[in-house]
Amino acid sequence: MLPTTTHSADVMVTARHIVSWPRERNSLIPADCWRSAQRVTFRLPAVRRAVPVCRNLARAWLDGQGIDDDDTRYPVLLVISELFTNAVQYSAGRRVTCRIWRSESLLHIEVHDRGGTASVPLMRSAGQSQEYGRGLALVAGSSSRWGRRTEDDDSCTVWAAIPLAAGVPHPMTP
Repeated sequence: MLPTTTHSADVMVTARHIVSWPRERNSLIPADCWRSAQRVTFRLPAVRRAVPVCRNLARAWLDGQGIDDDDTRYPVLLVISELFTNAVQYSAGRRVTCRIWRSESLLHIEVHDRGGTASVPLMRSAGQSQEYGRGLALVAGSSSRWGRRTEDDDSCTVWAAIPLAAGVPHPMTP
């Protein structure tokens, strides 16, 4: 569950933002990069061009949180890319929602889509010559745990928890 005692931010990204990216970046990212937002939600169109936009927004949130250690940043951005790409590819929905928040020692990521296809995210063993099928294996290898929930309305949430690198200060700590 999301913590209830912290500040949060909700960002709605439109098709206009996607088409005009990166010019639209400043209209979406506050000057403090969500420094006080311990959790953030991005709602983006379910199009491939939204994947790097979501990753860029997540990078700005990491900056605002003071998480600059590559041992944390790289897995977070990789997991977001893989989960968001899967949601765009396999959902019949028009929007994908990405949530990121931190607890004391973990960064939590959830990517939610409206479903609409018979495909359920499953980890596969892709052969060397296969172009696809490695995404969830990368998620599993980059996180301490991950999973998925399918709701009664066919929507799907895939989540992952990534350990914060040692020495990353909690925003509530002086």
